Amino acid sequence: MQYFPAALQNLADQFARLPGIGGKTAQRLAFHVLSLPDEDAQEFADAILEAKRTVHTCPECQNLTDRELCPICDDDTRDHGIICVVADPKDVIAMERSREYRGVYHVLHGVISPLNHVTQDDIKIKELLTRVGRGTVREVIMATNPDTEGEATAMYISRLLRPMEVKVTRLAYGVPVGSQLEYADEVTLSRALEGRQEM
Repeated sequence: MQYFPAALQNLADQFARLPGIGGKTAQRLAFHVLSLPDEDAQEFADAILEAKRTVHTCPECQNLTDRELCPICDDDTRDHGIICVVADPKDVIAMERSREYRGVYHVLHGVISPLNHVTQDDIKIKELLTRVGRGTVREVIMATNPDTEGEATAMYISRLLRPMEVKVTRLAYGVPVGSQLEYADEVTLSRALEGRQEM
């Protein structure tokens, strides 16, 4: 027995296809969209179509942009000799929030994950090698997540970069500010010790 009109069920099904959205949340979103005034619903639909039509990857760093080059690559005040390699565009936002990094980025759009059938050919490694191969890059900072796939991806890329005579570094990981040592796991504490700095 069908409880909802087909169009409403289809809308809920589309929301459920989004990452992190379960069935109940998808239904709530569908009901919310139905309750919107026509003008707001049209703006919502137009925003989706406009983003799909205008947003593309930057040909230099592979980040998302609606311009020829992304604002970071187009910024002459940034240090283009240092590239921070991240897995996803949202990682660029996280790094920029720190306001400490003034280099440029390279977005892989994923990490090597054999279990999910993602190989080195499925992510933007070739584009990174092309950039470094131009000879203007001094350092590549690997900023992939400190999980199995992120570590494997960082190691794989660092091996590819070794013959190019470029400095390859890894973000230091350790005990987060505000936490307590007794709750830190062995790997986190080991990383914290390795990345310790003189005071």
